[in-house]
Amino acid sequence: MEFLDVIKNRYSVRGYKSDEIEEEKLNLVLEAARLAPTAVNYQPFKFVVIKTKGREEELKRIYPADWFVQAPVVICAVTLPDEAWIRKDGKNYAEVDTAIAFDHLILEATSLGLGTCWIAAFDLEAAREVLGVPDDTLPLLFTPLGYPDAGPRNPGRKNMEELVKYDKW
Repeated sequence: MEFLDVIKNRYSVRGYKSDEIEEEKLNLVLEAARLAPTAVNYQPFKFVVIKTKGREEELKRIYPADWFVQAPVVICAVTLPDEAWIRKDGKNYAEVDTAIAFDHLILEATSLGLGTCWIAAFDLEAAREVLGVPDDTLPLLFTPLGYPDAGPRNPGRKNMEELVKYDKW
């Protein structure tokens, strides 16, 4: 699949088959995240891969939608602020770098025929408790990962003129 086709075909999947993900595909998805560009190549993140089978109720404390735990895997991107590059004005790039890596993960999943859904609206304290992440880290994003069993919605997109400015604001 051409890269722009991958981008066009990606959508927020809200229904998954229970089919297991091949280990090779899971590794490719994680490798795409590992190879993502980050500020000064610090890679201030970790990914927690959670098998959903038998943990559905526990995981639904994090995000209560039934489809969240239909996929065989849920992945959490955890940012490590203390390991990130910090711009001179104090801007910490941990969340930016983590989001870039997460997007790489999601696009690779799409290219492999897997579905994902970018989730930021989750219960942070439940995520900390369920995953056991340290206090100096931040669970930033979640996605189920599996074979889609629901089609795309059409959220629409702004046109180019609404998004792009040339030379000056």
